[in-house]
Order: sequence, then C-alpha cells, then structure tokens
Amino acid sequence: MPDSNPLLESQELQDLRQAVSALGTRYGREYFARVVEDGKHTDELWAEAAKLGYLGVNLPEAHGGGGGGIAELAVVLEELGAAGCPLLMLVVSPAICGTVIARFGTEAQKREWLPGLADGTRKMAFGITEPDAGSNSHRITTTARRDPETGDWLLTGRKVFVSGVDIAEATLIVGRTEDARTGKLKPCLFIVPREAPGFGRRMIDMEIAAPEKQFELTLDDVRLPPEALVGDEDAGLLQLFAGLNPERIMTAAFSLGMARHALGKALEYARTRQVWRDPIGAHQAIAHPLAQAHIEIELARLMMMKAAHLYDAGDDTAAGEAANMAKYAAAEACVKAVDQAVHTLGGNGLTREYGLAQMITAARVARIAPVSREMILNYVSHQSLGLPKSY
Repeated sequence: MPDSNPLLESQELQDLRQAVSALGTRYGREYFARVVEDGKHTDELWAEAAKLGYLGVNLPEAHGGGGGGIAELAVVLEELGAAGCPLLMLVVSPAICGTVIARFGTEAQKREWLPGLADGTRKMAFGITEPDAGSNSHRITTTARRDPETGDWLLTGRKVFVSGVDIAEATLIVGRTEDARTGKLKPCLFIVPREAPGFGRRMIDMEIAAPEKQFELTLDDVRLPPEALVGDEDAGLLQLFAGLNPERIMTAAFSLGMARHALGKALEYARTRQVWRDPIGAHQAIAHPLAQAHIEIELARLMMMKAAHLYDAGDDTAAGEAANMAKYAAAEACVKAVDQAVHTLGGNGLTREYGLAQMITAARVARIAPVSREMILNYVSHQSLGLPKSY
C-alpha cells in the first residue's frame, strides 16, 4: 500500500499516490527484472503512465501537462519505485529538462518539446558531468562559441554518465560561453539533437542492473542554430539550478521508492519466516533495525515533500537547501533499508528469487549521484551553518 502524509499532502496528492501505486503493482518487480534481463526498456509502463497523465503531471496544462509541480512528479516516481519498477527517465526528461524548458524556454521550444515530454512520445537526456570536473561544475570545459558569419553555436567538449541518450531525441547539454564584458566563462544550456553531426556517444559498461544505459558523450564542433540555446545567455546559472533542484528532489523520491520496496520485502519475510517457535520478526534483533529503517524513510519523505512544496512555491533559495537535505536523507535511508532487508533474509537476500542483492549496488548510486553526500555536507556547512570553506 502507498504511504502518505496528510500534513503535507492534499487529498489530490494522496489520490495520486493510490492511483500510481495501483499501476506500479500491476507491473511490479518481476516486469522490471525481465526487462533488464532482456536488455530492453520499460516501454509498456512508460506508455501507460503517459496515457494516464503521470509523466507530464508537473508540466503546464497549456502544453499538454497536468499543471502540477515537482511534488506530484515525485509522488509518481516514489510509488513506482515502491512497486519495484522505478522510471529513472522521470528524473531526467520531465523533471530536469521539462522544468527548465517550461520556465526559461522560448515559446517555440515549449511548443516543440513540452507536449511530447508530457505524453511520453519524446524524451530528453541531460548532460552536465565531465571526466575532469566531477562535482565541480565551475571546471566544466564544454564550451560554446558563436560562428560570426552564421550566428550558429559550435559546441565542443565531453560529458560522462548521461542517462538514456540512446532513447532520447535530444540531450540538454550544459556548456559555457564567454562573457563579453568580463571574459569569464558562464554556464549556458543547449538542446542537442541525438543525430547532430559531431555528437558522439559511447555506452559505459556499468555493474548496475537497470534498463537505462549510461553514456559518455563527445561533442566535436557540433553546430547548433541560435534557437538551440535555452533561455537567456546571461541567466545560465539561474536556469541550471532550476533543473538541479528538481533533480535532487526526484533522486530523493527514487531512493525512497527503492527503500520502501526493500523494506516491504523484508517485512513480508520477517512475518512468515519461522525458524524457532515464532516468526523471526518477533525478535528485537530483527524488528528494531526494520523499525529504524521505517522511521528514517518517513523522516526523509517529510524533507522531500518540504523541498518539493518550496520549489513549487517559487522559493528557489529555500528549495535548494531543502532539496540537498532531502536527497541526503533519502539516500542514507535507502542504503540502510536495502542493507537491512538483505540481512533480514540472510542467504535468501542474495538470491535472484528475491531480487534484493542487485539493489545493493543501486542503493549506493543514491549516495553518489547526482551529487555526493560529501558535497551536500559541504553545502549545508557553508550555506546553512555559515562555516568557512576548505576549498
């Protein structure tokens, strides 16, 4: 059953949870595992979620969306994850790319992309991380320069760990342009079509069982028309964080869904596994860690919903702090819940039948991407607590 909190969730949000949970249950972990095993994508679930209006629930009604916000989209991702079939591209396509285009894109960009992102017929990937930059976005070296004769942009650089490039019609690339006044590089966002000349991709061999593949991208003087630039060339940083805050909130939702799924498996096992007189769940050594996992999941959800509500209310500064905290709390709760679930099942926790072992690696991703827990602690210590930087 889906979890909900009436203190932070309207009746509409609670109803959405119920409906998405029902959809996820009809597919379940078995469907997800089969798709991964076959090397395919979750196309059937994606299409049905789109038909029901869940994929674009955060996008403007004027462009085919549901008119909601990140709070609604986070609920969708969390409930699908709790059912064992999370859709990672929800984080990337409607949450990051859709939000950035909806807030800062031209009318032409909105008309071209938002209806397709909302109805599931189009996907967009997001490329920011670079091999030599890591968490330091100020070291991004992907640069865009103007062709003085045509006004086109020429984009050159590399990106790594970009999800779903093979199934996305375009990638929203974070590059840098030179400020004419200061000579310094400033961030800008560009829509790069998948088949653009000079835009290459190489799949990264990952040890994570997921339908979405990870790619390294190369951009070799990729020529883009002037209208490929999203928003104002001088407002790149603002636009960038408009996508990164939803990314953190949605990563929290992804983590919470995974944690709830693992905890549910452990509880089912602890209630029925009988070695001595009573089921093993009667023993405090089993029961108390599972209770702690549940508490940490609930606390992380409260912060996630706070971050989502702040973001949807337009308070970007407060949302940035809350989104980082939510991502941190949810990732920690996820790792602990998955670990305890595996431990509860003992040897069975490592079997393919129960499907928990592969979640050990997936749970670690929540601590690493899209920003490591250490960088979040840096952010909180500097921005929230006012402590000096060491770098």
